[in-house]
Amino acid sequence: MDFTAFDLNLLRVLDALLRDGSTVKAGERLGLSQPAVSAALGRLRYAFDDELFVRQGTRLVPTGRAAMLAVPLREELARMESLLSIGTAFDPARANFGFRIAGADYFAENLMPELAAQLAQEAPGIRLHQVDLVRDVYVESLEQFKADLALHPEQAVPDWVIRKRLLRSPFVLIAARGHRAIAEAGVLPGAQMPLDLYCALGHVLFSPEGNVAADADGPLSRVGRSRRVTVTLPFFYSICRTVSRTDLISLVPIHMADRLAEEMQLDCFEPPVPVPAPLLVATWHRRNEESPGHRWIREKIFSILEPLSTRYPGCGVD
Repeated sequence: MDFTAFDLNLLRVLDALLRDGSTVKAGERLGLSQPAVSAALGRLRYAFDDELFVRQGTRLVPTGRAAMLAVPLREELARMESLLSIGTAFDPARANFGFRIAGADYFAENLMPELAAQLAQEAPGIRLHQVDLVRDVYVESLEQFKADLALHPEQAVPDWVIRKRLLRSPFVLIAARGHRAIAEAGVLPGAQMPLDLYCALGHVLFSPEGNVAADADGPLSRVGRSRRVTVTLPFFYSICRTVSRTDLISLVPIHMADRLAEEMQLDCFEPPVPVPAPLLVATWHRRNEESPGHRWIREKIFSILEPLSTRYPGCGVD
């Protein structure tokens, strides 16, 4: 390839095609017509002497060479964007880009509505995408450009990942309002659930993988007891909805219970044994640390989540 004669604008087209697998969607991302993207793809094929993409149904699937280019290309484009932003002020009103946040539905309830409202007012050109949080691959999501920011329980990360501690999320026990067995036992909302009743009732467990045990089972096992998990679900919202319509109970983050108790007619109780409160953190790739747009959205996110760390005892990070 003759680099001196190569049009670097074609690299943005290649990146968009790798992201979207469609000339139409890539054109929408870049503000180009579909014919213009198709013409650019033709020039890319000539320059690389490779098909780069083959059609599979309605999608363009990258060849082996194109797939190998995907992550290095995005890294170089990100570095170029950072280079061009040096010494310039970020204007949210004129910003036009997408921002992907990996996080559980805890954040869909406690972050995204307010963040979306603020961006609609101050930065209408920024597109927000919350993507599902896949356990144990947070780092890979950041490295491979599948997420710009990850929100998750604390874990060890490599030195190229930057981490900010956000808050702890204590658990409370929820049950349908007026639950017959709980009422017959004389347990009032807000009181501690008796251990025998806690173990006798069926539980709904948050587990994206379908596991039937979690950190909350450790304290139970230490007193020689166990709980009866009958349903596992990957979303806290679905857990609350299921509990509201059954005689099952569940441990959910206190902020989720606070948000949904009235809407779903739920009562809250204190668990009979201490339940570990995970420390939630934000992580992002070091390459984005000085990006003005990334930094601006990070600060928005932190300002929205900060009040949650003081709303209840045990939510602070210290």
